[in-house]
Amino acid sequence: MAHGNTKAQAKSGSNKRKPARVKNPVKLKGKVYDKELRRLQVELIKLQEWVRVEGLKVAILFEGRDGAGKGGTIKRITENTNPRVVRIEALGKPTERERSEWYFQRYVARLPAAGEIVLFDRSWYNRAGVERVMGFCTDEEYWEFLREAPQFESMLMRSGIRLIKYWFSVSAEEQESRFQARLADPTKYWKLSPMDLKARSLWNEYSAAKDIMFEHTDTDESPWWVVPSDHKKSARLNCISHLLSQFDYKDVIPTPKPLGRRQKTSNLSRPPIESQRIVPLRYERGG
Repeated sequence: MAHGNTKAQAKSGSNKRKPARVKNPVKLKGKVYDKELRRLQVELIKLQEWVRVEGLKVAILFEGRDGAGKGGTIKRITENTNPRVVRIEALGKPTERERSEWYFQRYVARLPAAGEIVLFDRSWYNRAGVERVMGFCTDEEYWEFLREAPQFESMLMRSGIRLIKYWFSVSAEEQESRFQARLADPTKYWKLSPMDLKARSLWNEYSAAKDIMFEHTDTDESPWWVVPSDHKKSARLNCISHLLSQFDYKDVIPTPKPLGRRQKTSNLSRPPIESQRIVPLRYERGG
């Protein structure tokens, strides 16, 4: 079993990684993004069906600062997938009862069963981030989490769960730009929670918390994959492409069969349309 990274390794710089250099990266100009997204989403359907048929269990964690682009990427992953196979878990504030449980307990109940892919929009790493920075947990609870997390994840993987962890990395300038855009957009204003606004003034504290979290939980067995996310579209495609590369999946989707003959309408005696409650036609097809 691989050992976790030590503090000595982190301080010496022996664990530093540079972004992989891809030969001839795709330039997202014009309609290239839409075409690439469509191509990758077709591959996601193949992955979904392969996971379902093979009875695999896949858990994917999406972490990062507020406004880093996690939600947008999750939406593109699930846009065309089957919600019975690929589901999103975005847990809210724990209840009083949950606060008295073993910390990982409420997450265990939401782990994938055979043939499922679960996307965690934030995960048990809340304790190493927002709970630590905002003072929602004690020092003892925090350090115990950092000790337990690698062991917990090792246990999950030994049980047959495939675990993948993504950290979306956004700059302070880009995060501020996205916050300002949310403020001006009535469809996005709800995303600016009081917690998000408070976090604006704690950039350095979140940076320190992230570094300590990586130091203790970025292991060879369960590594963190960092997604540079200042450019939303490239971040989405890079993440999805990497996710697909983590599986040696096969196309198990059966070839579509031609539709059979459609049943002819009969002379059934049906109630008049006026007897039904019709939605007011405020919009009609033009031209």
